[in-house]
Amino acid sequence: MRGFSKLLSSLLATSGPGRVTLEIDLDRGVLRAAPDNPMEAFRAINAPTINALSQALREAVTDERVAGLVVHVGTCPLSAALVDEVGAAIRQFGQHKPTVAYAESFGELTSGMFAYRLATAASTIWLQPSGAVVLGGIHVDMLLLRGGLEKLGLDPQFSQRKEFKTAAETYSASEVSDANREMSGRLASSLVEETVALISERRGLTADAVREVIDRGPVSAEEARSLGLVDHLGYRDDVYAEVRSTWGKDATLQYASRYIGSFSAKAISRLAMKPMVAVVSVRGGIVSGRPVRSPLGGAQAGSEVVLEHLRHARMDDNVKAVILAVDSPGGSYIASDTIRAGVLELKKAGKPVVAAMGDLAASGGYFVSMGATEIVASPSTLTGSIGVFGGKVVNQGLYDKLGLVREDVQSGRLADMFAGNRGFSEDQWRILDRWLDQVYDDFTTKAAADRGMLVDELEPLARGRVWTGADAKERRLVDHLGGREVAIERACALAGLDRDKVAVRPLPLLGLLERLQPAQSSEHPGGLNGFGAVLDPLRLLSSLATELGLVPDGVLSMPYRVRIS
Repeated sequence: MRGFSKLLSSLLATSGPGRVTLEIDLDRGVLRAAPDNPMEAFRAINAPTINALSQALREAVTDERVAGLVVHVGTCPLSAALVDEVGAAIRQFGQHKPTVAYAESFGELTSGMFAYRLATAASTIWLQPSGAVVLGGIHVDMLLLRGGLEKLGLDPQFSQRKEFKTAAETYSASEVSDANREMSGRLASSLVEETVALISERRGLTADAVREVIDRGPVSAEEARSLGLVDHLGYRDDVYAEVRSTWGKDATLQYASRYIGSFSAKAISRLAMKPMVAVVSVRGGIVSGRPVRSPLGGAQAGSEVVLEHLRHARMDDNVKAVILAVDSPGGSYIASDTIRAGVLELKKAGKPVVAAMGDLAASGGYFVSMGATEIVASPSTLTGSIGVFGGKVVNQGLYDKLGLVREDVQSGRLADMFAGNRGFSEDQWRILDRWLDQVYDDFTTKAAADRGMLVDELEPLARGRVWTGADAKERRLVDHLGGREVAIERACALAGLDRDKVAVRPLPLLGLLERLQPAQSSEHPGGLNGFGAVLDPLRLLSSLATELGLVPDGVLSMPYRVRIS
């Protein structure tokens, strides 16, 4: 808490006596979480986190100096789930103050469906006269690596549980399976259905009219206005001239992410004493122990680090509830089970846990979420994937192509089971399959118990299948649809708290100097836990291969080679 108070004091600022018009520039991006190293922070200096953005807009609602909000949609380089969270924050603000979204174009031949979906969160939409509305639909790309691996002399050998666990297909299949096509087709259909419903509701159009726009290709700016897709045509200067004319010429521009509000010393003190809803993040591939800093900047969730944060939340009397912020394609089975156990301990201590799913909370990402008191997902979150796969890539052929001599020795009958220079024997295949059956049974049994279902009810929903959040909600795999704010509201309701009288804080609450201090014990949140990275050259290489999709993060991983655009 001490570190947070210092941070607030250092950021203490007001926007001055005059009025302000808040801005969001989505071309700069929005981050799921704050960067955890200086280089990433420097590159993302103008990209706010979704938490900071949502909190700023929530606070600005009651500030009489704030005239309204202008959103530059631009190219909108956000994921579908993040589009929904930003849109929810804009709509909540727009219930009290005017909001305007503008774009040069919603797509240029290529689809701008998610950009337009976000723009409809504003009460008024402007479009550049030369622009267009291109809804386009959803394209799912499934890539299989086997042919390329074989050309390199690599032989992928994998087994999966069950037919929809297509992460194994990525490496071992020569053609896309019917199950993969069915699952991918449903993902695309679900995202389009949700988009059609949102646009229809927000723009007062029929679903058939929206689907016609999706299927017809680019709609010119003039026609988009006549169809009710946009309200006004103009360039950026036209938008701001209209805003100043309507909202007041005295209102200065300020990025919403730079808006702090009117904090006084007393207000800061009261904020520090409020009951806390703590946010514990599970971001990136789930690994045992402590994560590796990837050379490509990808995040990893180390089970030991997450467990320390959950334990800290359990032991802190001021923490009344916890948001488990999950944005992960999964990974290690053991690590996922470790984190789930920490979640269950929090619940035993009487502290409700609400899992807030981001873009991905699949396989291991679902495993760590399913034990929460409640689960909140975006309609476009990819989740589920309750299944398992395992195997190896035999690389002896590559050595032979390169003319390299390789010889090994071993002690122990199964010492070479995962050696890369030979394939699985029949006995080793039996052992692998038996273990995969055990993991699948454990996963489905625990998922059924956590979700209050019979195994026979849950298992048909498992089988490795990935669902959108909207479809998962219909199948009782998640409880509520929405973003982080909905998760916070549910956590407050479960803990008997007033949403307006709680502080929402990420854990650990440590300043920079405190993070650099060595930890005193496994229950001490100090040391490098906050940074959570281990610098190990060999592990970095392994992490790099995972980022490139050459090897999975673990047996509870979703199909990396599905691309949705």
